[in-house]
Formats: sequence, structure tokens, C-alpha cells
Amino acid sequence: MSEHTIVTVLGPQRAGIPLPTPTVLSRPFWEGCAEGELRYQRCTACGRAEFDPNMLCRGCGSDDLEWQVSAGRGTVYSYTEVTRPQTPAFTSPYVVVIVELDEGYHMVSNIVGCTTADVRIGMPVAVEFHEIDGGVVLPYFAPTAGGVNP
Repeated sequence: MSEHTIVTVLGPQRAGIPLPTPTVLSRPFWEGCAEGELRYQRCTACGRAEFDPNMLCRGCGSDDLEWQVSAGRGTVYSYTEVTRPQTPAFTSPYVVVIVELDEGYHMVSNIVGCTTADVRIGMPVAVEFHEIDGGVVLPYFAPTAGGVNP
């Protein structure tokens, strides 16, 4: 790396990005984010963890799903660096990750608190919540201890 290279630590997006529109089905998830909780559904019939919110279990078809609170810890399952965002409202670069949560489900989000070069498959991460426009709170993931290369 050149002595003139600028290294940017990834952070949450700024105001002005497209925001989620909660539905009756997703409202408990977004309310959880506002309360600092990462919520997901679990099927009480077969035990399968479900995310994104659904009316029926994808495993057994049961409609007996209950909301639970995740510990918010997992590992990076996959990722991609975005340098040309969908809209100029997004600050780039940013890294979209698929996180495999410890409770057994996958979630798409962005990673913060590291550089694009630090992100790797298998990196341990934990959820962080960041408020944006009008009180909307978005979940992001950040590396945990041992998650960033020295």
C-alpha cells in the first residue's frame, strides 16, 4: 500500500437512502431493531429458524411460527463490495454481507467497522444498530474480537 493510499473504514449509510416499508408480517422485526433486538422466527412444530419473516415454515409448512430474539452473532457466509451503488444516495464503497447467524438462519446486511480489505468468509461478526432518517433503525454487522486481520 502506498503512503498516499487512503483507507476508509466502512460505516453506516447516511440519511437519504431508500428506507424499509414495514408490513404486518415484518413489523415485529423492525420494532425489534428500534429496541436494539435482532428478531427472527422459529417454527414451534419442527424447530427451524426462519428469516426473512414468513407466514409458513419453509421446512414443514406449519403456520406455528413465533418471534425470538437472536444473540446477533454469526459469521460472514458471503459478501460483495459495492463500488457503483444503485442510487447516489448510498455512500460507497460498502460491503453487502450474507451473515450465517448462530441460531441457524442467514441474513443480508452491510458490514461496518472495518475496511473492505478486512472482510472475509468465516469472519466472526455481531449485530450493531444504527438510526437513520426519522428514527428508522437498521441492523449492520461488525467484526468481533479476532475478526479483523492485524
